[in-house]
Amino acid sequence: MTFNGFKQSDFDVFTIEGLDERMTAIQEKIQPKFQQIGNQLVDDVSAIVGSEMYLHIAKHARRTVNPPNDTWLAIAGNKRGYKKHPHFQVGLWDDRLFIWLAFIYELPDKSKIARNFIDNAAMFEELPKDFHISLNHMKKDAESLENIDLEKALGRFRDVKKAEFLIGKQLSPTDSVVHNGGELIDFIKQVYQQLIPFYRLAYA
Repeated sequence: MTFNGFKQSDFDVFTIEGLDERMTAIQEKIQPKFQQIGNQLVDDVSAIVGSEMYLHIAKHARRTVNPPNDTWLAIAGNKRGYKKHPHFQVGLWDDRLFIWLAFIYELPDKSKIARNFIDNAAMFEELPKDFHISLNHMKKDAESLENIDLEKALGRFRDVKKAEFLIGKQLSPTDSVVHNGGELIDFIKQVYQQLIPFYRLAYA
């Protein structure tokens, strides 16, 4: 099947009440699209990184009461899981699509990665100013690269056990690229291409 982009109805899934009802909609409407996107992205990312990467689609298996407020795919260098590794994400909240390179709290080498970023802070200046940084993957809030106190954010990422660092872009459901499958995949690939140096730096 060809990926034809996301529709407003995909974002509206997060207004559905009830865990089972929302999970059914995610599984039927969104996850097949994640599979289509991921199948195209994983080979490209593997080629750019120079090692095999694997697709993971969030299952939300730990949830027993509250329905998820967002959902995502992840691409990581580990076949069994992604949370303990730097990974690329594409996902949806109710009001945005996100494209992240994610370093979340389960990473064992968080402080080392943070120090690498602090020591090479000039790399962030090479990114477009419309990139965003999130400090918590559980919240939709994100600061533009232009406005965030990067030194403070990276210091917190280094020193606070539960701190996180995600960098990438966010798109509105009304952005035309979101509705065009080919254009969106090309857009995601372009974002990932710009983030590869940070992925490599994480392993330096």
